[in-house]
Amino acid sequence: QFFVFCHGLLQLSQLLVSGYLKSSISTIERRYGLSSRTSGLLASFNEVGNTLLIVFISYFGSRVHRPRFIGAGAILVSLAGFLMSLPHFITGPYEFDQSVASTFSNITDLCQPRPRANLSDANCTPHASRENHEVLLVMFIAQALLGIGGVPIQPFGISYIDDFASERNSPLYLGILFSVTVIGPGVAFMLGSAMLQFYVDIDKVSGAEVQLSHEDPRWVGAWWLGFLVAASLVALSAVPYFFFPREMPKEVGAVLRVHLFALLLSGFPLVLLRNLRHPVYLLVVLAQVNISAMVAGLATFMGKFLERQFSLTASFANMIIGAVNIPGAMVGIVVGGAVLKRFQMSLRRCSAMCVLGMFLCLLVAFPLLFLGCPTQKVAGVTYSDSFEFGHHELECNLQCNCPEQAYNPICGSNSIEYISPCSAGCRAVNIQQDTNSVLNYTSCSCISENGSFANPGTCGTGCSHLFLPFVVLSCLAGILASTSHTPSFMLILRSIQPEDKSFAVGIQFMLLRVLAWMPGPVLYGSAIDTTCILWEKRCDRKAACRYYDNTLFRQRYLGLQFFFEVGAF
Repeated sequence: QFFVFCHGLLQLSQLLVSGYLKSSISTIERRYGLSSRTSGLLASFNEVGNTLLIVFISYFGSRVHRPRFIGAGAILVSLAGFLMSLPHFITGPYEFDQSVASTFSNITDLCQPRPRANLSDANCTPHASRENHEVLLVMFIAQALLGIGGVPIQPFGISYIDDFASERNSPLYLGILFSVTVIGPGVAFMLGSAMLQFYVDIDKVSGAEVQLSHEDPRWVGAWWLGFLVAASLVALSAVPYFFFPREMPKEVGAVLRVHLFALLLSGFPLVLLRNLRHPVYLLVVLAQVNISAMVAGLATFMGKFLERQFSLTASFANMIIGAVNIPGAMVGIVVGGAVLKRFQMSLRRCSAMCVLGMFLCLLVAFPLLFLGCPTQKVAGVTYSDSFEFGHHELECNLQCNCPEQAYNPICGSNSIEYISPCSAGCRAVNIQQDTNSVLNYTSCSCISENGSFANPGTCGTGCSHLFLPFVVLSCLAGILASTSHTPSFMLILRSIQPEDKSFAVGIQFMLLRVLAWMPGPVLYGSAIDTTCILWEKRCDRKAACRYYDNTLFRQRYLGLQFFFEVGAF
């Protein structure tokens, strides 16, 4: 029982490390100028190390000291977590465009008639571009290590428990572990929500020097803090494993089971073909691939989607996912299992239940495609009075010599957003003395109505009234889709030959990884990138996206999700 407790703790903290990245992905994109395709690849990269090794590990399962292997894996995972936070410590402080000369820079982005030094070329030293490559390299290595370290944890833990627990208690123990793996991501998003409320350079600058609020589009939260917390937890959880025995006295009534490696020796290719030719097995696995591909993209970019569509802070978006969407999916899984147990379902009924769950999910998810607002009017980007698109030079700010890459969005009194005070032709700024934060910008030559002033920060999408219906419907869709989780597993376990069981489940997870978890986030990220209308440029390369076409973003992101739901159905 102590082993089960330790294993639950370890699995939870391992999921914290891998889930936390998904909660802070939009922040890391902004901090290091990554496209969604790159961040999607990063998020799925831990599956690569995992997939390559899982077959070998399962093969050697019974010949090694399993608890020590689990402990060693956990140490690797913990190392990976610490590595993930390393970029914060090897790069300089976060820089953003400011109207107020500060300790960081004396360059202001107000309208100045005299020519100025170009902002973007100033930070374009060879060092800056090299720094960016180093950051990506470190993160990809960390993700690969995370995948490799995670390999022995689940299979060895489960087989160890199953070998030495009594037949009566084994399902209970495994049930406990399974529920932990479902709760894990929820806890990770809540951790993300808490950490992103702190400013990214909390360790490098004093609080008084930070002039950004959480709502500011330039705000970057302390994404690295969560990795330190999670990695420390993993390291603590790893300690007891080095003291467990290689074998335990069995609980009363336990039975030995055939090991996977015996299967592998006796005709690996034959078993593989036999399973893949089994129509029920193949179809159910394909349906699960569709559902997993949907979930992979959702988990990785849902926070970013909520931030953009409904103008939320990253912290609040994570809280919603962790407190509403993930518990919803748990409820669905539990309900599905309870219905199965209550009505002792036949295989045909199991499949009917899966189909019904997915059909209802489709009905509920369809309206989501229409719940959203267009992008706010951004001068020179999504909205034009009388000037060429794609140039941020408006006639009214030609004499300002605006730096091309300035990004400090302000909202004019005419409800139009400008990329920077300079692009609105603002010549003066009012500052609140005690906090040194900007109150508003005045004498803006591009804003004619209502007093020609502007407030700092984005105008927002004006979509807040649709946020509640969106959350309710997406949560409901999640509940309905996840009711098919348990019955689909039963379909697999009961339709194949008993001796192929553990092997078939292994192949199933392998296929889910290769066909869904790995390509899913990259596919979603690439789709999201196609909807970008203004890219930040760093050293002449595309960096993070400043503005998306919100309607296209919604249609492609949720459309892809809907496509996979139809596929599963």
